[in-house]
Amino acid sequence: MADPRFFENHGPLTIAQIAAICGGDVVRAGDPNRMITGTNSLELAGTDDVSFFLNPRKYLKQLQATKASLVILHPDHVDRAPDHVDLIAATNAHKAFALVVQAFYPAADDGDGVSPAAHVDPTAVLEDGVSIAPGVVIEAGVHIGKGTSVGPNSVIRKNAQIGRGCRIASLVSISHALVGDKVTIHPGAQIGQAGFGFAIDLEGHVSLPQLGRVIVQDRCNIGANTTIDRGAIEDTVVGEGTYLDNLVQIGHNCQIGRHVVMSGQSGLSGSVIVEDYAVIAGKAGIANFVRIGAGAQVGAKAGVMADVPAGARVLGMPARDARQFMKEVALLKRLAKKKPN
Repeated sequence: MADPRFFENHGPLTIAQIAAICGGDVVRAGDPNRMITGTNSLELAGTDDVSFFLNPRKYLKQLQATKASLVILHPDHVDRAPDHVDLIAATNAHKAFALVVQAFYPAADDGDGVSPAAHVDPTAVLEDGVSIAPGVVIEAGVHIGKGTSVGPNSVIRKNAQIGRGCRIASLVSISHALVGDKVTIHPGAQIGQAGFGFAIDLEGHVSLPQLGRVIVQDRCNIGANTTIDRGAIEDTVVGEGTYLDNLVQIGHNCQIGRHVVMSGQSGLSGSVIVEDYAVIAGKAGIANFVRIGAGAQVGAKAGVMADVPAGARVLGMPARDARQFMKEVALLKRLAKKKPN
């Protein structure tokens, strides 16, 4: 159960209301108007909670033993649920449950107005409903859209543009950037700093001025302590709906498509292209100028030095087709078991 000191519960909701919120179908309910008071996992749910079920291999026992009153699950799994549980069927049960949790625990209202302990340059434009916390610095020429909040001690540098309905947490730095609507930026993220660009010379390296921008499109989610370098000449672009985990590094001139997912400690070197819906797992590294095709999946700790075709799955260092990688691992295991002559 969510700690009420930190998360305000906006329930209860009826089973019928929950089905409408998540777009699911009530396939079993003694009373569609029964009140549900909270959300929880199958294992920890109480008699007035809603939960969800995804993986029969891992969670079938928890489903059979759950005390939840209501479970959201895929239509193919309805017959697996115990008789005492009311059910909502949804093709994407995880997404449906996420929408329900959002309804019970919507994002906290960050308030309205500018703290007297913030510094806002007179030339900055703040639309209606903007919230600026103590310690924030808003420099000249900044434009911040309606309903956006900026957390304590964040800095929005000269002429940066922030869209509407954004949530910018504490200790965030944004410069040389155009940020779209409904973007979430978690604590400590650094956006728009100079990329790692310089000419190598024996007498001393010479920095190359980084003259591009960062463009973050609508509905992106930028994790804590993630860094996104501005372009050297071209812009660095993060496409609509992309989610970057904590501690992700995006080098200069990278072009990231729509709805890409990058897990913690993964990184892109300069001028990498990542096409729509690609997934890059934790600690994977992508070399300069590599293209990751649409829908491709890069496994954890992979080192990618060549282009990855659309829809491919790669693992290892250097990264190669996942099936080939697993064959090599199996072969090494067999060789290790052989007795020396």
